[in-house]
Amino acid sequence: MGDREAAFEALYAATYEPILGYALRRCASPDDAADVVAETFTVAWRRFGEIPPGDRARLWLYGVARRVLANHRRSAERHRLHTTGLRDEIAAVAVTDPADGAAIAQAFGRLSAGDREVLALVAWEGLDRTALAAVLGCSAGAARVRLHRARRRLARALRSAGVDHRPVTRTSANGAH
Repeated sequence: MGDREAAFEALYAATYEPILGYALRRCASPDDAADVVAETFTVAWRRFGEIPPGDRARLWLYGVARRVLANHRRSAERHRLHTTGLRDEIAAVAVTDPADGAAIAQAFGRLSAGDREVLALVAWEGLDRTALAAVLGCSAGAARVRLHRARRRLARALRSAGVDHRPVTRTSANGAH
């Protein structure tokens, strides 16, 4: 084991419990806290040369954990907004007959794999245009166009299946909708 690895392991052993406690007291779930701790130590590994010596290392890690937690909260809020948007879109489809649920599933299933993936990434995974573009390997503009076209094809498929679909008109801060 190299000097860097040994020093990192010593830092980890000395600071893991305080950093975990910090995260547990601030996160909604132990899983979220584990994510914050893991990301904090990932940052520490990447920026190991910047960590101050002695007890200041623990304080530096608290600062990293604080920023990781802020990012985690922003991500959770974006996810909540996307989930709310998905609920709005689902509510816009009037499903008064249980057969409509099957018709919706069939309409979605008739879309191309690409359209299904674009819609699922936005609706189920909560990705915005920028993240969608990164996953698809294209520009944000191209991702926006692909999403718009996939939504249009889904609306057409729903209409042809006889499902009443009222488009949702709302503005999103991240421009995904």
